[in-house]
Amino acid sequence: QVQLVESGGGLVQAGGSLRLSCAASGSIFSINVMGWYRQAPGKERELVAHIPSGDSTAYADSVKGRFTISRDSPKNMVYLQMNNLKPEDTAVYYCNAKRVGTWPRDYWGQGTQVTVSS
Repeated sequence: QVQLVESGGGLVQAGGSLRLSCAASGSIFSINVMGWYRQAPGKERELVAHIPSGDSTAYADSVKGRFTISRDSPKNMVYLQMNNLKPEDTAVYYCNAKRVGTWPRDYWGQGTQVTVSS
């Protein structure tokens, strides 16, 4: 099992910044990819950014150039730096840990609310 705990959400004005943190514990060795997803009211959950075990990263087009995902492997932490926030970034943000291969599995945190006011 893997446990994920997010922190760092809140209310910010448009153009502001927030940094989300995700603390992972448990069977981290089994995880291949860490990422952040978000879900706005009335919308499906969508991928924001993810980072595999190496240094490569991938972002949704809507956040490219504004958000940066990073990980501190020794501390089992994943971060999402969000700059130039827009009202459309308002959502609950979820940390995700993904195991791929023969026994794929997704683990989720409880989510943290990000609200961007105009």
